[in-house]
Amino acid sequence: MESQRTFLFIGLLLVTFLLFTEWSKEQTAANADTSAVTQQVAGPANNDQADVPASSQADVPMQATVATRSVISVTTDVLAVKIDTRGGDIVEAKLLQHAETHGSDQPYLLLGEFEGKEYFAQSGLIGLNGPDASSQGRPVYQSEQTSYTLNGDELRVPLTFVDSKGVQFSKTFVFKPGQYDVALEYDVTNPTADPVQVQLYTQIKRTVQEKGSMVDQTYLGAAYGTSEEPYEKYSFSDMADANLNKNTQGGYVAFIQHYFVSAWVPGQEKNNTIYSSLRNNNSIIGVKGEATNIQANGTAQLTATYYMGPKDTDALEALHEDLDLTVDYGWLWFISQPLLSLLKFLHSIIGNWGLAIIAITLIVKTLLYPLTKAQYTSMAKMRMLQPKMQALKERYGDDRQKFGQAMMEMYRKEKVNPMGGCFPLLLQMPIFLALFYVFLESTELRHAEFMLWLTDLSSKDPYYVLPILFGASMFLTQKLQPMTVTDPMQQKMMTWMPVIFSVFFIWFPSGLVLYWLVSNLISIAQMLYIYRGMEKKGMKVRG
Repeated sequence: MESQRTFLFIGLLLVTFLLFTEWSKEQTAANADTSAVTQQVAGPANNDQADVPASSQADVPMQATVATRSVISVTTDVLAVKIDTRGGDIVEAKLLQHAETHGSDQPYLLLGEFEGKEYFAQSGLIGLNGPDASSQGRPVYQSEQTSYTLNGDELRVPLTFVDSKGVQFSKTFVFKPGQYDVALEYDVTNPTADPVQVQLYTQIKRTVQEKGSMVDQTYLGAAYGTSEEPYEKYSFSDMADANLNKNTQGGYVAFIQHYFVSAWVPGQEKNNTIYSSLRNNNSIIGVKGEATNIQANGTAQLTATYYMGPKDTDALEALHEDLDLTVDYGWLWFISQPLLSLLKFLHSIIGNWGLAIIAITLIVKTLLYPLTKAQYTSMAKMRMLQPKMQALKERYGDDRQKFGQAMMEMYRKEKVNPMGGCFPLLLQMPIFLALFYVFLESTELRHAEFMLWLTDLSSKDPYYVLPILFGASMFLTQKLQPMTVTDPMQQKMMTWMPVIFSVFFIWFPSGLVLYWLVSNLISIAQMLYIYRGMEKKGMKVRG
C-alpha cells in the first residue's frame, strides 16, 4: 500500500474517531471540564430538605434544636475544606497541590459554587429517628471551633447535635496528612428508654453542566459501582430519564471530571442502595445504608469515606477495588495503563515529561521496527510492480475478474503482501489513541512542563509550532516517497493532508503532538535507512 494512502487512512481513521467520540458524548450527555473563577462560599444556597433522600421507612417529623448556622474551615497539607454546620456538608474543597490554571497561585477549586453552579458532598441520617428526616429542616450542628488545621498524624473535626428527645449525634470528619480521602464517623448515643432507628446516606450534589466541544473528549458526570457492575457511567441525561435504585453489597458513587474525581465509599460489608435524582437542574447520586437500630441506653457508629482529589489510581484502588476504574482510559485501557506506567518510570529517571515522551517514542518505535521495516519494504515492492500492474490493466481492460486473478497471481510470484503496508499501521494506531486518553485522564501530566514555550504538555501548543512541524514532517515524507496514485481526487487529498493534520492537531494536547512529531521523524530516518539497504541490493525503490 502506498505511503500516501497510508496517510489518507490515518486521516480518515482520525476523523472517524473524533466523530464517534462526539456521537458517544451526545448519547451520554458528557460534559467538558469545569474551569471557573474561585469564589468564597458562605454556605450552599439550596442546601435544604429537598436534598434529603427518602428513608426506607416512613419519616417521622422531629423538632430540631435551634442553632446559628456557620461555616467551619479545615486545612491540611493538601486540602482546604469548608463544612456547613447545617447538615454538616462539605461545601467547598480546594486542592492545595494543584493550581486552578497553569501558572496560577490559586489552588484548584474542586467543590464549591461555580458562578451559581453547585458541587457539594452531603451526608446525614434519615430513618425513623434520623435528624435529617425532620420536617423542620436539616440539623444545625455545634462545633467547638470555627477553624481546624492539621498538625499531626490525624485531625478530627467533631460536630454535635442533640434532638428534642435527648438523642446525641456526633458527626466527625477525620483528615490525615497527604490524603484526599476523609473518613466520616457518625456516633449515635441513645440515653432514652426507647429504641432509636437511623439510616446513613451519603451523596454528591452537582448542578447540570453543558456539553463541551468535540476536541475535549473527557466525561463529566456521575458513575457508580456495585458488586455486579464494577463501573457504570450515569450521565445527567440518564438521571433525567430515570432515577437509579440499585441494591448491592458495598459499592460506591462518584462524580467524574477532567483529571479529578469525588466519591463516596460506604461500608463494604453492608447492604446498600444506590440512588439518583434530578430536580431544579441539580443532580444527585448517593448511597443509602441499612436501617440501624440503637437500643435504649445504647450506642452505634456508622461510617463512610469520601474522596475529593486527583485521579490517582493507587489512592482510589486503596479505597475500593473498582474505584480506580473512574480513571477512564476507554476501551484501550489495557494499553494506556502500561504506557502511563512506563512514562512515569522514564520521568522518574529523566526528570522532564517532554524528554520522557521522546524516550517512550524511541522505545515504541524501536519495538515496532520489524513491523515498520515490513511496511516500507512492502510499499517499495508495490511501487516496483507498478509497470507490471499497468500492463495487466491494459491486457484485461474492463474484465475486473480476470484482472484481479492475474494481480493476485503476480503478488504470489513476487512474494508481495498487498496488505503489508496497512497491517503494521493498524497495530500502531491503538498506541496513538491510547496515549490520547493518557493525556486526557492522567493527573500526572496536567500542567507538565517541557522546555521553552511548552510549559503545559496537557494543553494545546499556544504558538502552534508543534502542529506546523508535524505537518512539515508529513510533507517531507510525501516528498521522499513520490506520489504514485493516479486518481485526481486522491492526489488533491494527499496534497492537503499535511495541512489538514496540522489544523486537527492545533487543539490536541501538545504532549501528544510531540509524540507524533518525534514518531514521524524517527519513521523518516528508518525509512531512509531501509531504502538505502534495499538500493544497495540493486532494488530501485525511489524516484
